[in-house]
Amino acid sequence: MTATVFLSETFFFRLRALYVCELAVDKNYLVTAGLTAIQGSAMDENQLFKAMQSDDAVLSALGPREVFKPSSLLYDSALATTRAMKRSGVERLAVLSAAAHFPGIPNRIVSFILRNHMRDSLRMEEIVQASDLDWTIARPPRLTEDDYTTYRSREGAAPKMGFTLARKAVAAFILDAIDQQKHFRKIVGIAK
Repeated sequence: MTATVFLSETFFFRLRALYVCELAVDKNYLVTAGLTAIQGSAMDENQLFKAMQSDDAVLSALGPREVFKPSSLLYDSALATTRAMKRSGVERLAVLSAAAHFPGIPNRIVSFILRNHMRDSLRMEEIVQASDLDWTIARPPRLTEDDYTTYRSREGAAPKMGFTLARKAVAAFILDAIDQQKHFRKIVGIAK
């Protein structure tokens, strides 16, 4: 499987999926793995279209640089990505969102504090859900740099008592969802 992965606003990577776990923790791994970084904008439909030719899937792990400032990064990227995927024929999309979109008092508090990011990620989810792609929206809690790849998942809700998750585990979930052809057109809560 090959995929186009968005890890930052201005760089995206074309790679074989087996490297995603390592990339999720150490972006410098690109150099040692011999992977190609393509400079461009994750919000530019034409650049994305060119990057995703012959890919099996697109994975978006974008996030804002400053969560307290208004941004449309996720929304704009979702628009460009879904349009480029439709043009290129790539049908599988996995995106990261936020567990704070699930109901509950703690999530309401987080949503209020991070309201700018939460508005943007919710708008991104709406674009993805309105597409005719085979999408999966992963909603992890607070991400850590811990060194494990295990996770719990639950469609339509956050796993009980799931407050953190390692970035490597997020990558493992996304690869499993794609490789095992699971969670089509589902929002999935994931946690440790």
